[in-house]
Amino acid sequence: MTSNLELSFQNSAGKTVRFTLPEPKQDLTPENVQNAMNLIILKNIFSTSGGDLVKVLGARIVVRDVIEVIPTA
Repeated sequence: MTSNLELSFQNSAGKTVRFTLPEPKQDLTPENVQNAMNLIILKNIFSTSGGDLVKVLGARIVVRDVIEVIPTA
């Protein structure tokens, strides 16, 4: 089973931008994630083709369980 933290932002063009971070810490709190996302916007850490990130849209942890029927070589 794998898990990813998915961070969703809006850029200055109004488009949704998502960043996926593998295997997030188990003890993350909404406050931790919100603070980190606000810092990403404040420090203008990422640039997109639609301009700067301007708004936090949300965050979620996506858990995926893969069962191989025929293992790949």
